[in-house]
Amino acid sequence: MSDVPLDAHSARVATGEPHPLDAPARSSLNGPHAHFAERRGNVLRYPADVATFAALPEDPDATDWEDIAALVGPGEVVPLNGVKVPPPDGWEVVMRLAGVQLVDDGVAAAPYEEAVRLGKEDVPEMLDLVERTRPGPFLPRTIELGTYLGVRRNGALVAMAGERLHPPGWTEISAVCTDDAFRGQGLATRLVLAVAHGIRSRGETPFMHAAASNVNAIRLYESLGFRLRRRTTFLAVRVPDQVPVA
Repeated sequence: MSDVPLDAHSARVATGEPHPLDAPARSSLNGPHAHFAERRGNVLRYPADVATFAALPEDPDATDWEDIAALVGPGEVVPLNGVKVPPPDGWEVVMRLAGVQLVDDGVAAAPYEEAVRLGKEDVPEMLDLVERTRPGPFLPRTIELGTYLGVRRNGALVAMAGERLHPPGWTEISAVCTDDAFRGQGLATRLVLAVAHGIRSRGETPFMHAAASNVNAIRLYESLGFRLRRRTTFLAVRVPDQVPVA
């Protein structure tokens, strides 16, 4: 499916400028998340305990690959986004997963009275919930990327959702998860709508990513008012132990 710009951004697309969601990690690190950015040449990354994402130019040259290797370190795995060329020889592709990008197209965003804002003191429980439910990467300082809301039952954290990538004018909803014992109660749905409400209140637009194979989640998000903007590929590569110098 080809990218279809939202009306609010049609002027940007008409001028030929790249859309901020085409490379959301790079847009974030050059924009609202610039204070997190670790930079070497044209390459950017989040601190290793905040998020796993790195950002190369769309068409990186040999120097760019050297720079990301230096930033991440030999043998480390790094997710890439928006890169349209394969990695050089010696770089191992450890994940290539079809995905989708969904954007707000009339989401019925609303506060959720039972939701509580999570803070640094909640991180151990958040990490435990993520470990059990596997919604995607969540690290000790990921909570610094934005607002995270959770639901507690008998004092225990049983569901959460929050904000991750932050391209200018947009905020990604991520880490949507519910303890297995509390599924089927609509907790994740209400948390997504509540996080979307907070994003909208800042004058920004929510968006999400999902694996293309997760048809149930995609169907749910579309029922809430998200629409497919584009298909994408989630790619992760392993840095070689030794990177040839260009």
